[in-house]
Amino acid sequence: MSTISTLNVTPSTPDEQLVSAAQQGAEAALVELINRYQTLLLTVARAIVGQAHAEDTVQEAWLSIYRSLDRFEGRSSFKTWAVRIVSNEAKTRLRRESRTVALDEAELERPRLDENNFKNNGHWAAPPSRWHSETPDALLEETQLKRCIEKTLSLLPERQKAAFMLRDLEQQPLEEIADTLTISNANVRVLLHRARLTLLQVVEHYQETGQC
Repeated sequence: MSTISTLNVTPSTPDEQLVSAAQQGAEAALVELINRYQTLLLTVARAIVGQAHAEDTVQEAWLSIYRSLDRFEGRSSFKTWAVRIVSNEAKTRLRRESRTVALDEAELERPRLDENNFKNNGHWAAPPSRWHSETPDALLEETQLKRCIEKTLSLLPERQKAAFMLRDLEQQPLEEIADTLTISNANVRVLLHRARLTLLQVVEHYQETGQC
């Protein structure tokens, strides 16, 4: 197993090695974990407590993670553990301040699904066409499309973005997402539908026009 003196911390270093090194006091390993999951934790915090209190909530969550790191036994992934901690911190803040963050009514409207793109369970019926990377021009198109998608994702309502990231990027179960965001499974599905449809429209528009 890597030790503090031998571990070469890079963006590709597995979480397990980073956690082990951080437990031994390697500051670089802890910094890499923070860099790796800061965006995800902020997204979760904003979805629960709103923009104004998200950064403070995440800061408190990282302090809790640091204090509890020596007790982390790897029964779940570090990412799942960290998301659970920031979710609990956010819920505690809500209770302490005796307030709630309501879902936007527009987010709860049942989205009109294009039956050509989605099944009733939310899975793709016909996934977007694959992009080929056989030429420099194709590679450039992929990079530009990725920027369009990232820009659109950043502009989604906070709970749509959180649901999408936790489900489609982090592969968390619907039940766990519902518990994290303190909403029902049905609301998670609605948020996912809306986020996926918005991102699909971006892909289709780019394929037709070459622009975001």
